[in-house]
Amino acid sequence: MTALQEYLTGLRGRSVAVIGAGVSNMPLIGLLRGAGVDVTVHDRKSAEELGGQHGALASLGVSLELGGHYLDHLPEDVIFRTPGVHPNHPSLCAARARGSLVTSEMELFFELCPCPVIGVTGSDGKTTTTTLVYEILTHAGHTVHLGGNIGKPLLPELDTIAPDHLAVVELSSFQLMDMRRSPQVAAITNLSPNHLDYHGSFAEYVEAKTAIYRFQKASNRLVLDWDDPVTHKLALPQGAQVSWTSKQSVPENGVYLRSDGMICILENGCSCELLPQSEIRIPGAHNVYNLMMAAALVQGRASNDDIRAVAREFNGVEHRIELVREKDGVRYYNDSIASSPTRTIAGLKSFPEKLILIAGGYDKNLDYSVLGEHISEHVKTLVLTGTTAPKIRACIEQYDGPHPKILDAASLEDAVRLAASVAQTGDVVLLSPASASFDCFKNFMERGNRFKALVHAL
Repeated sequence: MTALQEYLTGLRGRSVAVIGAGVSNMPLIGLLRGAGVDVTVHDRKSAEELGGQHGALASLGVSLELGGHYLDHLPEDVIFRTPGVHPNHPSLCAARARGSLVTSEMELFFELCPCPVIGVTGSDGKTTTTTLVYEILTHAGHTVHLGGNIGKPLLPELDTIAPDHLAVVELSSFQLMDMRRSPQVAAITNLSPNHLDYHGSFAEYVEAKTAIYRFQKASNRLVLDWDDPVTHKLALPQGAQVSWTSKQSVPENGVYLRSDGMICILENGCSCELLPQSEIRIPGAHNVYNLMMAAALVQGRASNDDIRAVAREFNGVEHRIELVREKDGVRYYNDSIASSPTRTIAGLKSFPEKLILIAGGYDKNLDYSVLGEHISEHVKTLVLTGTTAPKIRACIEQYDGPHPKILDAASLEDAVRLAASVAQTGDVVLLSPASASFDCFKNFMERGNRFKALVHAL
């Protein structure tokens, strides 16, 4: 009997709650029901709002607690929290006080996974870094399972994962906040204010992110960015094995950028050249950091030749400075992932010329003041849309220097039309919202796909 089968057998006779009736939870629900576990699914939506998903759940034989009071009654013995529900929600706190175990699919995966896990979190760059790690390790001949925020749910795949495989997972602050296990190899790409509408404070956000290494063992490894002012000052466990990435200094162990543009790896006092940063295929200074972070994470499991090969061929990840098309000499880029000012700043710095920027969206209670200088320096025409438009406009107006032309759009459709109308041959039009998508879209992917459809329709 595998560890997963043993765990599921132990749940029989106990009541289990799964919070969230979305498609992403269906593999977990199906796994539990397939093992004969009694499951109640709790979701804010009504049966009508769930639509076809309601029928799919009913066919699995689960009980349902739906509607606005879906968390008022949580009597179950084991509760699987969805990342969108805060761990300190009063109903979850009350359930813990009654003796219920509140866990998550990812925490259970960490507990049962038979192979080493490499975990990546951070404010920016985590998806690209995670994907680079996956590609490098795959190129090196490993069997690699990709999951977390990207890839597929890994818990239902546990019985196919062998001890000599590797798992690579991207982890959000929502997932990490109440985690009591850490991956054997962990990385924090960088830390800047984000998701403050969920966390309430930057301190809580940082605390959540550091859970990725809080429960590491002495033999485990951590990769951090030396140049990031927050990660540089993190309180680290005594005796922690830390590798650093840096463009500004030479760390004791890690990956650094030499002054001549050569990326080098330093380990146990020995330095070797990896490749010039100019040979990295994906554009942008921030992607140099992502490649350096990935190179540090795969040390001991992939050769430098594997890293070089992927760096020279990897085209990037969808919705991250993704070239959509060139029409009439104008290049259109989709950077819908940029849901914070720091991400948009990184996107702007990826282009040498002044460009046309489409920005704005849902307000996550972020500080937009840093955008004023960068937009003014890198943007010639700014098209604003969404609830954050007034904040972005204000930060530009407060900047003491030349300002870009600002156009207001009622929707993304209107924004693309306006951008195309002012674009000339040689211009770049960049969607990089510096804001979340929830005012008009389910997520950044839906927003990016809509942008791409609009661009292709021009």
